[in-house]
Amino acid sequence: MELIALLKQELNEESRTTRKMLSRVPPEKFDWQPHPKSMTLGRLASHVAELPGWVAMAVDTHELDFADNPYEPKDVKNTGELLDYFEESLKNAKDGLEKIDVKDFNEPWTLRNGEQILNSYTKYSVIRMAYSQVVHHRAQLGVYLRLLNIPIPGSYGPSADEVAS
Repeated sequence: MELIALLKQELNEESRTTRKMLSRVPPEKFDWQPHPKSMTLGRLASHVAELPGWVAMAVDTHELDFADNPYEPKDVKNTGELLDYFEESLKNAKDGLEKIDVKDFNEPWTLRNGEQILNSYTKYSVIRMAYSQVVHHRAQLGVYLRLLNIPIPGSYGPSADEVAS
């Protein structure tokens, strides 16, 4: 199987788990946070929902400059808006994977803040980082939900909440 087809398959597989996790986020707990240095539940869930969109950003741009594009998290009001935001990000990722050619994977992509270069990657590395960030922050979201005593859906097999005692 070619690399782009593998990336599409992985995106589809991970999106099923992400969708299940996001569907469990209760809006009445959006402001809850486990620690003062932690994101709120709503902010973390919104970040998980936006991350697939980084795929399209990697495909369509050569850099992200925080000086010109200050980060503004999306303010979602409820679980339905959260899931809609995720679906929009997912569609953008899929559209991006439809547009890119494997020969473009090695093109440079830079993360900067004005003149300060924070990191340089290839477009492929940014796509893979987006996938990794989804898994990483989705796991954090699972911890938040566990601390709130909300049943966790399985990711790569059943969760403790899905296994009969």
